[in-house]
Amino acid sequence: MKVTFPHMGTMSIAVKTLLIELGLEVVLPPPITQKTLDLGVKNSPEFACLPLKLNIGNYIEALETGADTIIMGGGIGPCRFGYYGEVQKDILRDLGYDFNMVIFEPPQGHWREFYKSLKLLLGNISWTKVYTAWKKGWAKAQALDQISRLTNQSRPYLVKRKEATKIYKRGLKLIDQAQNISETEAAIKRIRTDFDSLERIEDFQPLKVGLVGEIYVILEPFTNLHIEEKLGELGVLVDRSIYLSEWIEEHLYLGIFRDNKHRNHIQELASPYLNHFVGGHGLESVGETVMYAKEGFDGVVHLGPFTCMPEIIAQSILPTVSKDLDIPVLSLSLDEHTGDAGYITRLEAFVDLLVRKEEKEELIV
Repeated sequence: MKVTFPHMGTMSIAVKTLLIELGLEVVLPPPITQKTLDLGVKNSPEFACLPLKLNIGNYIEALETGADTIIMGGGIGPCRFGYYGEVQKDILRDLGYDFNMVIFEPPQGHWREFYKSLKLLLGNISWTKVYTAWKKGWAKAQALDQISRLTNQSRPYLVKRKEATKIYKRGLKLIDQAQNISETEAAIKRIRTDFDSLERIEDFQPLKVGLVGEIYVILEPFTNLHIEEKLGELGVLVDRSIYLSEWIEEHLYLGIFRDNKHRNHIQELASPYLNHFVGGHGLESVGETVMYAKEGFDGVVHLGPFTCMPEIIAQSILPTVSKDLDIPVLSLSLDEHTGDAGYITRLEAFVDLLVRKEEKEELIV
């Protein structure tokens, strides 16, 4: 069995480690490129959202290099992600590919189906081995998120801001190569030391911008055209609302065994504007925008795939949130036609707006 799965940001580093430790042979899709997108667009329904198209591109490239089993997540609720697996399976079968697809539905309320998928993939593996493999993969997932946060928190303060991306990529490589948890922890320390050695701008107070929206386009830099890097190099401190390890913890731990205080808090913040689940991260996009406003952030960038229903609902509500709480919000819909030049222009204009707003408030004070 040669297994593959779609890319989503740095997820592949942690998931690859987990699967290899479980004794599986992993065939990673190549890093997402324009070729990946072109393959997905060519072979997917036109109205499908960008993540589905990129998944298809990932699968085709992986199947062409020897993969025979695809691992895919499932979903519940109004978001179309819930039937991605079946749609993708039909598309790939129609293209003539021979493969197995193992779909992991969310464990909440679906433990029997989750266990059956796990059994199909792993056979009679011991739970001790599963636990050991999970610990190694989990350590890497947390480490990846730590260096991502560290990069975003450091970049705007640096004299040479492009150095932040070089250190971040070095960190990804170190974590990927780590053979055990100790080496993973050592990689984090190394990256902290590298950032501490860089020259910083004295007495600099960056603008603070929150990043909210649909999980795939937030976590996958190819889809959002490296927005964290672009904003950071404009002198903006970016706080991302979604991290992979937090999402896993919420849906595999907290969402099952106990209440998630953060999630409950976000729902409470959203309730004056949106008081029910609309699928995906639509409700969170509203609640987290309110949260950033209350925490004194200068602005919020809202990202969603074009035609994404939950984010369209959030986008229709956010202007009211923006007006009520006096926080500028930039909503960006992303698809295969999104161009880099126009995208950068909008980001630069948004940052200029935030600067002028801050200067105006300083004059009033």
